[in-house]
Amino acid sequence: MSWETLQIIWFVLIAVLWIGYFVLEGFDFGVGVLLPVVAKNEAERRTVLTTLGPVWDGNEVWLLVAGGATFAAFPEWYATLFSGFYIALLIILCALIVRGVGFEYRSKRSSLVWRRNWDTAITVSSFLPALLWGVAFANIAKGTPLELDANGNSQYIGTFWDLLSPYTLLGGLTTLFLFVTHGAVFLALKTDGDIRTRSNKIASQSGLVAAVLAVAFGLWTQLSYSQNAISWLPLAIAVLSWVAALAANRLGREGFAFLFSAITQGSVVIFLFCALYPYVMPSSIQPAASLTITNASSTQYTLTVMTWVAVFLTPLVLCYQAWSYWVFRKRLHPDQIADPSHGSLDLPHEVSV
Repeated sequence: MSWETLQIIWFVLIAVLWIGYFVLEGFDFGVGVLLPVVAKNEAERRTVLTTLGPVWDGNEVWLLVAGGATFAAFPEWYATLFSGFYIALLIILCALIVRGVGFEYRSKRSSLVWRRNWDTAITVSSFLPALLWGVAFANIAKGTPLELDANGNSQYIGTFWDLLSPYTLLGGLTTLFLFVTHGAVFLALKTDGDIRTRSNKIASQSGLVAAVLAVAFGLWTQLSYSQNAISWLPLAIAVLSWVAALAANRLGREGFAFLFSAITQGSVVIFLFCALYPYVMPSSIQPAASLTITNASSTQYTLTVMTWVAVFLTPLVLCYQAWSYWVFRKRLHPDQIADPSHGSLDLPHEVSV
């Protein structure tokens, strides 16, 4: 297999990894943001968190693999991205750490103050990544201030504040509302009773806001920054599937609503990668400093070894994650959750559904 073909394959595979992350961790973030809105008492809060208990840590694996694959397949992309977006990515990392600790620690004491504080931490640490991932991808699509150093390597010369602009903030709000709606649809699918009713209503309301933001962001990206006309196709699919998701949610068909919502999240990622190709980090000030799949990639030998590893290991990971979702597929109701005043530990992943 030629080096050029391997570069394209790994560009596509990294896009697939981000699709998995946006689809799975997307509803995860959305549920965290909605926690204080959709849950009105302790039993309901425990129910909401229990829907994430068996899956949240597995969902984050997609991010780890995406980062590792980028480091191995496109080291120049990885180095430039992490040096230029250092503060933003550090904020996301800290939020993910706090979020994970919150899931595990909120149940360690029966104090309502203790639990409320951790609930606030979970909400904030879900909100920040949901917003900042959109800002980050919008910056990549728009182009960042890269220039060639004395050795001919691309380097980021901007600051954290250069990452914030009307366009990138629109990208952040787009992912935030897409994830919130995705999370509301997931809760409507996974719960029963008042939580399900509230989640359906929230999905309808936030979904309309997300639709307006997504269309505005998509058109701005396509008309101003896209490198390829083909990216119109995933953009159209994203819009149509979102309309289908909102219609299914309104009819109370949560399964179809979640399916179409997931297709939308994936189509957004495909749209961004199609708009970028063959670039991975275009420069906004010096075109020669732009990183492409050619000048940012590893050697042919490295990509070949990675491809064989992916061929054998990826199906195993997918089968395991599919199995875990199947095992924990049933709906939850607050009546199934033990009364916290009894002092029982309520680690979400220990609750049987």
